[in-house]
Amino acid sequence: MTLNKDLSIEFLGVKCENPFFLSSSPVCSNYDMIAKAFDTGWAGVFYKTIGIFLPNECSPRFDITRKEGTPWTGFKNMEQISDKPLETNLEYIRRLKKDYPTKVLGVSIMGSTEEEWRILAKKVTEAGADMLELNFSCPQMTSHAMGSDVGQNPDLVYKYTKAVKESTHLPVVAKMTPNIGNMYIPAKAAIEAGADAISAINTVKSITNIDLDNLTAMPVVNGKSSVSGYSGAAVKPIGLRFMHELKTHPDVKHIPLSGMGGIETWQDALEYILLGASNIQVTTSVMQYGYRIVEDMISGLKYYMEERNVDKLEDLVGRAINQIIPAEDLDRDFMIIPDIDYEKCVGCGRCYVSCYDAGHQAIELEADRKPIINDNCVGCHLCINVCPVLDCMKSGEIKFKDGAQETEIKLQKTYL
Repeated sequence: MTLNKDLSIEFLGVKCENPFFLSSSPVCSNYDMIAKAFDTGWAGVFYKTIGIFLPNECSPRFDITRKEGTPWTGFKNMEQISDKPLETNLEYIRRLKKDYPTKVLGVSIMGSTEEEWRILAKKVTEAGADMLELNFSCPQMTSHAMGSDVGQNPDLVYKYTKAVKESTHLPVVAKMTPNIGNMYIPAKAAIEAGADAISAINTVKSITNIDLDNLTAMPVVNGKSSVSGYSGAAVKPIGLRFMHELKTHPDVKHIPLSGMGGIETWQDALEYILLGASNIQVTTSVMQYGYRIVEDMISGLKYYMEERNVDKLEDLVGRAINQIIPAEDLDRDFMIIPDIDYEKCVGCGRCYVSCYDAGHQAIELEADRKPIINDNCVGCHLCINVCPVLDCMKSGEIKFKDGAQETEIKLQKTYL
């Protein structure tokens, strides 16, 4: 079935055929890679960060965290910015814009001094880029004058953003680091200096695993390792939190957002869109599944829009923001007691063990291992979330607390 849904969306005055861009990373670091991505349906890229500095990379430089039954939940990356000379990258940019004039070519840049930022902005603008992204967020640079150390310093963010804005006519996106308590502080500095949009998040500083033979972190580089950036599905909750912070803070909520962090499926992308992102950046999904994953993302969004009778993707941007409220404003007048589908229950006892050892001792096991919910239940729903059988446990009876007025309650329908 062909679905006539409009996924085109405007970002910084640039019309994009869909919201999907490759994020500045190893997946878009040369002409051939980006050309292949464009051919498979990506609307644009933020070209892997280029600079004056040429990194000397280590080997190996990737590691993962995993959970039973999954290839990985998180991905550690010790790679720095582009290892190609500036002129080589500029030539790739010229060719890409010539060969793919309808695609959007954003370019990520990073300098270590104000003069380097100005040089990069001018040269990339002259090469034909559509927009610039300022990398204030890479956590694995070998120089403290670059990356997330800069992004945590609002004065430097302001200084370098202003220098770039004075050196280009292109839209400028400031890329924020999550390695900070309040992202709106450097974001505000970037906006005051003229940034046209904010992108978030970059990778989270991490130690993913300890190698028990070499007694160091992973990956092991000649018996040593270092702290570096963490991405993948595990960081999506952090990315969504920062999206919400930026879209609700009075000083920055008006600014357009490009969202990234743990986006592997169309649902992940939609969650960022619902929290205010009008542009989506992807890396680790491509590392696992290749560029054609964008076809699934496009198809998934269209089917969701069909189910919800939505014709234009832009109508979904920010739709979830107002339903996320301060904890003190949540309705606490009721409990939702789980309901067990005994035809699906396999008697594994997971709900019983979790409730007894980490909950309220509200589940009892009968002789045939049939779980029974007793009057101790407070409706925390730990049992629903640990149950390994899809839809075996769902929201059930609503009990209002003593003295509370009964009202209509909206229930969660989907548990992952």
